[in-house]
Amino acid sequence: MELLSPVGNFAGVMPTLDAGADAIYVGLKDDTNARRFAGLNFQADELLEASELCQHRLRKLYVAINTYPGPGQEARWHRAIDIAAEAQVSAVIMADPGLLKYAQHKHPNLERHLSVQASAASLPSLELYHQHFGITRAVLPRVLSIQQIERIAANSPVELEVFASGSLCVMAEGRCQLSTWFSGQSPNSGGACSPAEQVRWLETDQGREAWLGENLLERAPAGEAGGYPTVCKGRYHVGASTQHPICSPCGLSTLPLLPRLAKAGISALKLEGRQRSAAYSQSITKVWRQAIDQHCHQGKGYRMDPKWQEQLRLLAEGQTLTTGPYMEGWQ
Repeated sequence: MELLSPVGNFAGVMPTLDAGADAIYVGLKDDTNARRFAGLNFQADELLEASELCQHRLRKLYVAINTYPGPGQEARWHRAIDIAAEAQVSAVIMADPGLLKYAQHKHPNLERHLSVQASAASLPSLELYHQHFGITRAVLPRVLSIQQIERIAANSPVELEVFASGSLCVMAEGRCQLSTWFSGQSPNSGGACSPAEQVRWLETDQGREAWLGENLLERAPAGEAGGYPTVCKGRYHVGASTQHPICSPCGLSTLPLLPRLAKAGISALKLEGRQRSAAYSQSITKVWRQAIDQHCHQGKGYRMDPKWQEQLRLLAEGQTLTTGPYMEGWQ
């Protein structure tokens, strides 16, 4: 299985490749990708240099162009596709049908992967995108169970990629409006869930507070690990208690499911985290490189090393790991 690692900016390219990534994925420095934060992403010249480095190392480079343009804004997204094609990247990751059609006609030799933002969670959906837009791979939503993934993989017309590690989203990507309701900015088109310019933390006598605009999302006791303040992971008053009613801050790890994902025929394991540091990308890539290599060598004798999980736990939101909907029946 291909190990696909996140890279937030040019400084992370070489450390992540050195850590053992088979492929990396990046975004351009605008709202055409879903991780638009200050200090992140690539200018056109940086993308070209990153592409040359990956080609020299016989690795792959994918570009996420996975947000949805508003009416009259399509030219900016078209230019992003053109930049990716000019840099000779390995593939673009997209969700919007209009953009997929543009790439198919303008750059027919540029491989097209279906983003998780498209929320394609069934065989008919995958067949439609494959037949009409020529996608060669699809990223499955993070709300599917391992049994559903196995059923889709048994007859999928395209390669399948799944999220294996990193920050966990409990929503069907591409359809969430929670951040828009609170902040006025859509993660699906603006490129950021909880836009950084509206996020602030305050240390108070009652604990560390995390705010999004004028909305208090979290008040954590001193010393308690937390995560980036998103609406779905907020702590709210519900009845007589204060709790995380939707999802507590936690990180995804499918290390225990590695043999099942391999047996199902999953083509790529995606590590989330383009918004994190180069050191983070390097660290999680090292863990997953060891796990995948050990599984390849040991086959049915594969055993997960508890040290791997501990390393991932220390890097996770809230320093807590879960297999999420893969095994825990969130649906």
